[in-house]
Amino acid sequence: MSIFNSDTEFYDLLEKQADLAVQAAKEFQLLGGGFGQSTERATALKRIEAQADELTHELTLKADDKFITPYDKEDMHSLSTALDDITDLIEAAGARVAIYRLATPRVDFIAMAQALLATVEATRAGVGGLRHIRDLKQMREHLIRIHDLENKNDEAYRTALGDLFNEPGADPLNVIKWKEIYDRIELVADKCESVAVGLERIVVKYG
Repeated sequence: MSIFNSDTEFYDLLEKQADLAVQAAKEFQLLGGGFGQSTERATALKRIEAQADELTHELTLKADDKFITPYDKEDMHSLSTALDDITDLIEAAGARVAIYRLATPRVDFIAMAQALLATVEATRAGVGGLRHIRDLKQMREHLIRIHDLENKNDEAYRTALGDLFNEPGADPLNVIKWKEIYDRIELVADKCESVAVGLERIVVKYG
């Protein structure tokens, strides 16, 4: 029995949320090529975020209206919210690049943005696995990959902070700006981990 009975609209909505998160991560990763179009990138991210918010609201309404026992509405709300948070946090990081008028991306930023995209793409694959929840081997592979990539994001984050705070002659204001951006990238990776935990909880209950 499917966790959404025979109704696929919840799968569709969750996957659309995950797709928007990937779109946001790709848009953000493009900033690694230079900050000359940071305002345009920030605008694009804001547009993606608005679409994601609409999907979150739509899923909440449908879950409250149609989702019946024995399946847990809280699991659905938690998963949907975590996916929305991923897009929100990417948008917030991109907005700060534009607001702070940073001139060029740091090497660490480029590496973190690339690692982040890989993690969000792995999260999308995990969400897609809900349609095939009985394929436990595949779902576990998705979850392991998300966890592994999140750990790599943690390592990249620590390296970036170390380089930032120990750079000779660093401008304290720039250090503050970059730390805020790095912190938000790290939070995105944490939210991907939250999605993995949510997926794992659903697998345990209904797999």
